[in-house]
Amino acid sequence: MKIGFIGGGNMGSAMLGGILRKGLYQKEEVIVSDLSEERLAYIKEKLGAEVTKDNKEVVKSADIIILSIKPQFYEEVLLEIREYFTPEKIVVGIAPGKTLYWLEEKCVCPVRIIRLMPNTPAQVGEGMTGLCFNSRASEEDVKKVCQITDSFGKTEIVPERLMDAVGAVSGSSPAYVFMFIEAMADAAVAQGMARKQAYAFAAQAVLGSAKMVLETGMHPGELKDMVCSPAGTTIEGVRTLEKTGFRSAVYEALNACAEKGKRL
Repeated sequence: MKIGFIGGGNMGSAMLGGILRKGLYQKEEVIVSDLSEERLAYIKEKLGAEVTKDNKEVVKSADIIILSIKPQFYEEVLLEIREYFTPEKIVVGIAPGKTLYWLEEKCVCPVRIIRLMPNTPAQVGEGMTGLCFNSRASEEDVKKVCQITDSFGKTEIVPERLMDAVGAVSGSSPAYVFMFIEAMADAAVAQGMARKQAYAFAAQAVLGSAKMVLETGMHPGELKDMVCSPAGTTIEGVRTLEKTGFRSAVYEALNACAEKGKRL
């Protein structure tokens, strides 16, 4: 079985890197198309996959076709390639707002369709992916695609109505976490710490905190309370965050992200 990527940008390359690292597919079983010669050269040199500028070649060659392109290009690309779809092929969309129904309409041919919402930590094998699928996709199809997404992180199957929530809570949220790490590092620099060391402290604190939530199964509020000693430094920081609307800002950001996804 051959897998194809239409689009070799950050998300496509992150997914492909995970697949190859885990040995799920061999290099000769992967084909990637992109308009950028520079991007194709990078994929060929660093990842060893077959590359092309022809999207049609990807569809003709591959059994699983992953549309790793921006939402605004989906319709144009699907119009270009849809005549080469067959009922045996699995079409995988990763764009917010492009629903299963919308993809079915644009594909025309009755293909098996799976929607993913991955995120960029897939680049380091710590991605989080939400997955839903249409009625033509079999249990075996879903299993195959889950093997792919599990190669660069974790996967949860969700009803399609939750895909915009997935996009908000994991798809886009790495950007907010990076901002949080940067802000913490800036504060440490203001206290006299070297920039590189500040990033190491801040990033490791976030990594370790996330791991505690996942591995202990404890409520985040309970874990927060464990750090807050009576009349201590941490509770003073928490008080300041609450005073400046920290939780509300996070809530509003994710809600705005989800609503924007519904409009794409």
